Amino acid sequence: MDAGVSSKANLSSTFEADVRQIVTAKYVRTAATNNAVVGVQPSFVVEPGSEQELGKVLKLANAAGLAVIPRGGGTKLEWGNPPVRADVILSTARLNRVLEHAWADLTVSVEAGCTIAKLQETLAKHGQRLALDSLWPEGATVGGVLSTNDSGALRLRFGSLRDLVIGVTVALADGTLASSGGKVVKNVAGYDLPKLVTGALGTLGVITRAIFRLHPLPKETRTISCVTSSVAEAQQLVQAIQNSKLAQSALQICWGAGIQPRVDVLFEGTEAGLAAQVQQAKTMMGAATIGDAGRDVWDARQDICSAVKSGGEFAVAKFATLPAELAEPLETIARLCRGELRWSIALQAPGIGWLRLKGAAAGIDSVLRQLRANLEGRGGSLVLAHRSAGASAFDAWGNSGDALPLMSAVKRQFDPMGTLNPGRFLGGI
Repeated sequence: MDAGVSSKANLSSTFEADVRQIVTAKYVRTAATNNAVVGVQPSFVVEPGSEQELGKVLKLANAAGLAVIPRGGGTKLEWGNPPVRADVILSTARLNRVLEHAWADLTVSVEAGCTIAKLQETLAKHGQRLALDSLWPEGATVGGVLSTNDSGALRLRFGSLRDLVIGVTVALADGTLASSGGKVVKNVAGYDLPKLVTGALGTLGVITRAIFRLHPLPKETRTISCVTSSVAEAQQLVQAIQNSKLAQSALQICWGAGIQPRVDVLFEGTEAGLAAQVQQAKTMMGAATIGDAGRDVWDARQDICSAVKSGGEFAVAKFATLPAELAEPLETIARLCRGELRWSIALQAPGIGWLRLKGAAAGIDSVLRQLRANLEGRGGSLVLAHRSAGASAFDAWGNSGDALPLMSAVKRQFDPMGTLNPGRFLGGI
């Protein structure tokens, strides 16, 4: 047997024995094929029962030189590039408690493995919510949505996750548990760490708990939809709504192969207030085809991303463009596909869009490369969330600009041995 292979096997055996002493044998298992991370097979799955246990396991893996892949519900595990190594899946499944709902202060402290659905159900008992419409809330966890910075159309009114999170506890690669932030909305001490780990894809540390600012649940909601003749008209309508005195909570354009562009607007408030808002919005829409819509129109982003679950030659990408230029990337997508690919888009008013492509792998690859070049040339971006099975190598993140040296320095400071999610993030971090 090769000496290197033998050494690694002995190291893994020692690590497994030591971890069993921390979490008990019940919560350490050999990784199955369905635990692969973007095609890379790990050796172990470990499920700590506390922050302290998680920190100890992480410290052992770091000392042993093993690569650790943090995992929550696994709903977005294939986002990002394949890891250069994957030895240990470190699951937060058992860290699933809502620790403290300070409803009078509109804050909540929650463990990272708690699902978004469970958190929202708990908050709803006091008429409150985390103003976040994440993908797959029944499976997505608090730590997972923070690590992937997953927020939907409600960010138009309530901001992104970086605006909602006010405190975190993070297990660093050496096992240290670091906390920053506070329990009250007005506390600004130590705000950097919550913002830093949000969207870092678990490359700086493993989030173990978070504190969020909350908002009241709306008394009533109304959604109206308007079918337009072109994406240029859809953009004009979106801008008119945003420049008006309407208080919309969400606003999006949906479009796809063979269907006309549609603008959806969500209003939240009292019944009397909603009636006036809806009437004003319908007046602005003029002679276009308009009508009241159900809540399901806001599942458009999830419907696009759920292509990830259906197999076949699909690609799913998240793209960003300037809010004043919503129509241009949509027209570019339609032109690039030229009837050869099926496509569908959900583009939110802040300029964050989701695209699904279906067809031949070579065609998908070509469209993604051209679209990325177009977007980056205009100050936008394209991030690949799911690559089709037959696609060529395609970096998930695109151009890192001049931020990569600083990001790499932060990575070395937090994780000098490259233990956490190695190679998965921007620039191979």
